[in-house]
Amino acid sequence: MRLSKYFGKTLRQAPSDADTISHQLLVRAGYIQQLAAGSYQFLPLGWRMQKKIADIIREEMDAAGALEVSMPVIQPREIWEQSGRADTFIPPLATFEDRRGRDMIVAPTHEEAVTMMVKANVNSYRDLPVNLYQIQTKFRDEPRPRAGLLRTREFMMKDAYSFDASEESLDKSYDLMMQAYINIFTRCGLEVVVVEADSGGIGGKDSQEFILLAESGEDIVLLCENGDYGANLEKAEFIKQANPEEEPLEMGEIATPGVKTIEGLAKSLGIATNKTAKAVFYTVGDEVIIVTIRGDLEVNETKLRNVLGGVDPRFSTAAEVARANLVPGSASAIGLDGIRSIVDDSMTLGTNFTAGANKEGFHIENVNFPRDFKADILADIASAKAGDICPHDGGRFKEARGIEVGHIFKLGTIYSDKFDANFLDENGESHPIIMGCYGLGVSRMVGGIVEAHHDDNGMTLPAAVAPYSVYLASLNVDDEGVWETADGLHAELTRAGLEVLYDDRDEKPGVKFKDADLIGIPVRVVVSQRGLSNGQIELKLRTEKDVTHVSVSDAVDAIKGMLGR
Repeated sequence: MRLSKYFGKTLRQAPSDADTISHQLLVRAGYIQQLAAGSYQFLPLGWRMQKKIADIIREEMDAAGALEVSMPVIQPREIWEQSGRADTFIPPLATFEDRRGRDMIVAPTHEEAVTMMVKANVNSYRDLPVNLYQIQTKFRDEPRPRAGLLRTREFMMKDAYSFDASEESLDKSYDLMMQAYINIFTRCGLEVVVVEADSGGIGGKDSQEFILLAESGEDIVLLCENGDYGANLEKAEFIKQANPEEEPLEMGEIATPGVKTIEGLAKSLGIATNKTAKAVFYTVGDEVIIVTIRGDLEVNETKLRNVLGGVDPRFSTAAEVARANLVPGSASAIGLDGIRSIVDDSMTLGTNFTAGANKEGFHIENVNFPRDFKADILADIASAKAGDICPHDGGRFKEARGIEVGHIFKLGTIYSDKFDANFLDENGESHPIIMGCYGLGVSRMVGGIVEAHHDDNGMTLPAAVAPYSVYLASLNVDDEGVWETADGLHAELTRAGLEVLYDDRDEKPGVKFKDADLIGIPVRVVVSQRGLSNGQIELKLRTEKDVTHVSVSDAVDAIKGMLGR
């Protein structure tokens, strides 16, 4: 492909709103172009790169026994109402009314549609297992799209769905997808860590994310220092240290004028924060609830959402707190009636806490659970942090930032129950099909690969995903010998099966070299008067500084060798 006939321009300066290196380089190199907030057009270079990634994904999914399908992006809202997600999916569904007055949605994911597809085609255990996948456009109306392709509203995604007759069969399907994902990321040049994760709006039980560690990532993961456990901050379990044992004492009210915070309370009484009980107010729908957690811990709102059945809580407003007759800074669950009480299990790891007295300027000491207040729900709703103890081997957590590039779930029968997607077993008895879900961000991987493969001059793309394998630059294009040699080499490399971007533009050498580095193609080939005077051309790997000179006749074999072919 001749660059003089190509579409797209390189830029010397990054857009002012590009806050990550992948966003900056992909725009500057002419791979993508923003159309609206969180919406990007792929130019030819970017589309070729995304297609390379998609081809690798297809090869690995097919090798794992999955079958490719295609499902509509536009779906009737009624199937989302049937699944119960129409009003709870985060971010809220993008909806519109078609000309027939039917409510429609722009799909962020396809669990509902694929369950209906399988329901219509699976009757017996003999039809199982099956794994269906697609590479499809999705839309999620993100409130704050950012970081170029790393957090968009419209994006390309590979989603797969397994259907099994038993938990044992689901485990096998899950393991196949786990290995397929590892193969995909390895082939694309991405080193990822696998961490436990929350299933979010998809639902399900076992769930793991594939995280590309990068400072630009918006996900925070906790990794055990011993290297055998990792989890997303939303999911991470940890060992909560118990307070020293004490005999429970009688409650007593104490004056604490002006004290409104846990830190202020601990300081004024000369106690540690783990000897206090923190009360946090949340609103769920129209209901105000009170959450109690040990004062040295913070509430994990994802865990809280899960124990509340998937409904998102939000901090209560001052007006809502007042209507519930709660006292900010001096509240607790002691003696409260008609207000749902959620208690973190840290309150069972100690005695004689100090809690609010539900009276302005007063607290109560020697509060004990469950003697002095109740829990409608007792669960782990605390956030882990760096330095906490790993529950698997006692190591300490370290914190890292990363980019989620893949996510797999064991859904169970959540959707098959809702849509009556059943199968008959060997005895003719009906059972719900057991499902798994496997998502992979294709366009996000484009950004993730650039985050992992770049230097000060531009992208350094792995050969497997680079839009072209070879950047061929002809210098001194008015020299007939240079022109003929470069044209002939272009044709010869193409016949040899190599993808070549041929820079035949009438530009200065410095411009061509800068563009070659910026675009990030693995091998740069230069044909110049100086080199040809010695019967040679110049070869250089994008990731190395050294230049190699070879004869024109040896060029194809030398380039193949540099590419590992």
